[in-house]
Amino acid sequence: MTFNYPATIIIRHERENKKKCSLTGLEGRLDFEFYSYPRCKLAKDLTGYVVLAVDGEPLSEKDAQAGIILIDGTWKLAEKMVANIPIIQGLPKRSIPKEFVTAYPRRQEVAAGLASIEAIYVAYLACKRPTDGLLDHYYWKEDFLLINQVSIQSLK
Repeated sequence: MTFNYPATIIIRHERENKKKCSLTGLEGRLDFEFYSYPRCKLAKDLTGYVVLAVDGEPLSEKDAQAGIILIDGTWKLAEKMVANIPIIQGLPKRSIPKEFVTAYPRRQEVAAGLASIEAIYVAYLACKRPTDGLLDHYYWKEDFLLINQVSIQSLK
C-alpha cells in the first residue's frame, strides 16, 4: 500500500486493554506507527503533524498532508499523557466534527467522544484519505456507520 501522507502515530497507554482496544488490526499497516506510553520514547521529527484533540481547530482537507497523532487511553489517562509527552507540546491541535456519535458502549460518563478507531476513521474522511480496511476489525463497525451515515456522507 502506498500513501502520500506521513504515517499516523498512535501513542497508546500501556494500561490500555488490548483485548478491548478498538485499534486492533491496524498494527501491521504501513500507514500506522504504534508507541507505548510511558516506556517507548517517541524520537522522530514531528514537523507537519497535528494532534487529535477535543479542543482543536476542526480537521479538514487542508490537513491532508499532515501527520496525525492520536493519544489512546481512557479519558483520564489521555489527559495525563498529553501533559507528559514533551515532543507533542506545541504541535497544532485538530478536532474532528462534533456531530459524530460513538457506537462503542461506554461505562465512563463523558458527554461526547469517539472510540479511537472511530476518531481515526472520521479524521481520515475529513482529510480525504482512503478509509479502506480501517474498520474491518471493529466490532461495532455497522452500528457506527449506520448512526453516522449522514455525517459520513457530508465529508465524502
